[in-house]
Amino acid sequence: MVTKASASAHKRPQAQALHIGINEVSAAHYAGWTGPLAACEFDAHDMAAISKSRGMKSTLLITKKATRAHVLAALRKSAKSLGKGDLLFISFSGHGGQVPDVSGEEPDKLDETWCLFDGQLIDDELYFELSRFKAGVRILVLSDSCHSGTVVRAPRPAPGTPEQRPRIMPRSVGLRVYAEHQAFYDQLQRDVAKAAGGKVEDPDTALANVAVSDRLTAIVNDFQPIVILISGCQDNQFSMDGNHNGAFTEQVLSVWNSGGFKGTYATFHARVRAGLPPTQSPNLFTLGPAAAFLKQAPFAV
Repeated sequence: MVTKASASAHKRPQAQALHIGINEVSAAHYAGWTGPLAACEFDAHDMAAISKSRGMKSTLLITKKATRAHVLAALRKSAKSLGKGDLLFISFSGHGGQVPDVSGEEPDKLDETWCLFDGQLIDDELYFELSRFKAGVRILVLSDSCHSGTVVRAPRPAPGTPEQRPRIMPRSVGLRVYAEHQAFYDQLQRDVAKAAGGKVEDPDTALANVAVSDRLTAIVNDFQPIVILISGCQDNQFSMDGNHNGAFTEQVLSVWNSGGFKGTYATFHARVRAGLPPTQSPNLFTLGPAAAFLKQAPFAV
């Protein structure tokens, strides 16, 4: 006799995906800057093709559709519908930016952002949204952008060529954008801190390399889903654009080899990293009890 409990135990996990590709942003929201890029829409479509091949239900947000409201709505919809064992695959391709941190302990610290079409999504917001997912939900994030707080300690990249543009909002533009919209971005951080019941752990602190630390363990205890983040570069590097794909996404596609790759997330990351120059070394981070997730095949439902 098949009971309801046993039938549920054998139910195929749900798999959803959210793919964001932004070739330019709204000048009205970025102090006259549009930040033209060439390959971000291609990246999103190529990641959506992987999702389709693995049976995932995808939401594709391209340039003008990639608004703050649409991205947040998509994340919240998935948070409501996904449960233990289910999978959410998020990919972002576009510019990264920074705004001054007003919710942490260091007044001169910068919070990292994704430059969405009509405004920046602050890392505090993103990780608060992820924290709302149920226990045991697997979340894979591939981010082909520059979005690390410590990039300000590295030399700014040259403007580049059409084949090699850095995917980062220029610092001068970022300062103008913040000056014009300071009240908005400051209030976003305060709202997240209030919703989370106090000061929000900065994702740079919360996310750690696969190695376990007391700091990570303390944070993981309060974090229910399981996250793997593979970012396009290290903290002190820059993700580069291209004509047909970003450098990181291009290597992801090459290693994936239309599903021919055999191995785990850990070996997948190592292969992607090995195929890029020393100036762009993709990083691997986890949040939550990710050991079993890391041993799974990439994009496996």
